[in-house]
Amino acid sequence: MTKALAIDVGGTKIYCAIINENGEIISEIEKYPTPKTFSEIKQTFENIIKKHEDNVDIIAFSTCGAVNNQNSGIVGSTGNIAKEYPRMNFASLTTKPVFIENDANCAAWAEYKIGASKNTSVSVMVTLGTGVGGGIIINNQILKGQNGAAGEMHFKMYSDKRRKCTCGSWDCFEIYASGTGLKITAEEMLNNKNITTYDVINGVKQNDNKYIEVFNSWQNDIINGLIGLANLFDPDCIVLSGSLAEFVNTETIEQAVNSEIVTTPTKVYKATAGNYAGMIGAALLAFEKGGI
Repeated sequence: MTKALAIDVGGTKIYCAIINENGEIISEIEKYPTPKTFSEIKQTFENIIKKHEDNVDIIAFSTCGAVNNQNSGIVGSTGNIAKEYPRMNFASLTTKPVFIENDANCAAWAEYKIGASKNTSVSVMVTLGTGVGGGIIINNQILKGQNGAAGEMHFKMYSDKRRKCTCGSWDCFEIYASGTGLKITAEEMLNNKNITTYDVINGVKQNDNKYIEVFNSWQNDIINGLIGLANLFDPDCIVLSGSLAEFVNTETIEQAVNSEIVTTPTKVYKATAGNYAGMIGAALLAFEKGGI
């Protein structure tokens, strides 16, 4: 059976594991802190690959940043990794075939192949974490755009410059629907700059009305963004993943979205492919598109 060494590259952590054609992790999962410099990141990749490449057929990267349509390199990075990272020559790291894809796209593909959106042809995955990631599958293909950067969740929610987003623009979906957005909503509604997302979640669990109001306001911002995504892409389903997705009410969100969209009714699910969906999706994509 064909095997891939999957490497998931984030701004703070790098994970790796060997994955088979069924999307099963068949080795121990290794975890490394993401180094601060380009040369150290490259050295970490070289060390990981040297350790495992004799036991696999292809190297599959799931990475932060936009990936080109040839799945060979980075065309746009993120602010939480070394600024030179897009210069990485991935093919030079090994003699084995190399496949690279954006981490949100990889996670969306894992859901499509083995998770919540399996047996659908059109799906939108939204990852609710510190920021908001997106992966869109149209007619069984990842929507990449003209140069690999499609799926960014930085569309406008409001027009009156309420919140500055991490991308430098104002009032993007991400700055409302993310964990950062939840914190800002709590600060604004409770007039408390020291409040955290954990305070809100714990308050909701304890049935505290003021925290429930904050949470519902944040969830309504998610709903408003999903209404736009559903109208644009007419998906079979929307999949919510990430650390904050476990707390949202998918039934409430689904009903609210379907009450306002002008397209076909959609389903809203929580992700089921697991915490390592990025690695799994990278491996499964590599098997299909990596030329082995």
